[in-house]
Amino acid sequence: MTQTEKVSAQILESFKQENKKAGIRVFVAGGSRAGNNTLYAQEAYNLGRKIVQMDFKLDFGLSNRGIMGAVARGVIDEWNAKQEKQEDLPIQGITTQQYFELYPSDDDLIQKMDIVVAKTLEERKQKLLKSDFVVFAPGGVGTLDELAYDCVAMQDGMLTAKPFIIYNINGYFHHLLEFLKSIAKEGFADPVPFIVVDNADELEIVFKWLKMKIIDYSNGKEVFVMSRKLMYELPYYSKQREYYDMDVLTCAERMDFIKEHGTDFDRQILQDEIHTAYLEKEIEKMYDRLAQTGRDTGIVSDKLAELKKRKKEMLK
Repeated sequence: MTQTEKVSAQILESFKQENKKAGIRVFVAGGSRAGNNTLYAQEAYNLGRKIVQMDFKLDFGLSNRGIMGAVARGVIDEWNAKQEKQEDLPIQGITTQQYFELYPSDDDLIQKMDIVVAKTLEERKQKLLKSDFVVFAPGGVGTLDELAYDCVAMQDGMLTAKPFIIYNINGYFHHLLEFLKSIAKEGFADPVPFIVVDNADELEIVFKWLKMKIIDYSNGKEVFVMSRKLMYELPYYSKQREYYDMDVLTCAERMDFIKEHGTDFDRQILQDEIHTAYLEKEIEKMYDRLAQTGRDTGIVSDKLAELKKRKKEMLK
């Protein structure tokens, strides 16, 4: 083992031990605005509730409004509803002094959080990235900045490899995901271990799966393979839950048993079912892309017609 590998192993072990004490921490990045569609804030609120239901803890960049405020309210409301509450709220807002001063000192939501004040924005980012995994919810340029920073940090080895969950509410990240795929395809970046979820049910499945598996992976290559595997098998988990009310843990144990102890016929049946569910999901996504492409084409067509009209008027 090289010196670099030894240091990386030590950092990883320290990271695991720290999070064992603190519980699984989820860093959520999202907008300080709520967006024009009420669905965004509604699903962000559900995301916050889901974090507490999973016994996770929230790390975020501190906000009392927009998507991030909705996530925080979801965390607090779900925690208040629990019969056995933890000693402290499972929510940590990490910010700088300059940003912290923007909030009223008597803000009810802010007062219920554990506030960590970093010296610089860079330090704030580093503290946020001590989480076990990251969820990106809809947001603006700040969210895009966080996404780009995290991707670069992980690609360059400055960030411990971890899964990135894209909460693709209402297809919000459609164009961004296509662009990120093209960046990797054209050779300008390594593929990122994104796990794309389109709804709250898929989000819960991924949360439960990661809770079982996340500590078993130690480097970027393993995390990428794990993320791709989960993306491939996610539609199967969804179908088993929908049709047989099968929990993720039970389903995963059943799959592992068949892969290890089943007959060749049993393994083939399982593989066919997984692949069929995956193909059905991909076909559904292709139809969504076609619909989005049609909308994009309509927008371009309208703009082209408007430009032609303005040119014609100028030539009169």
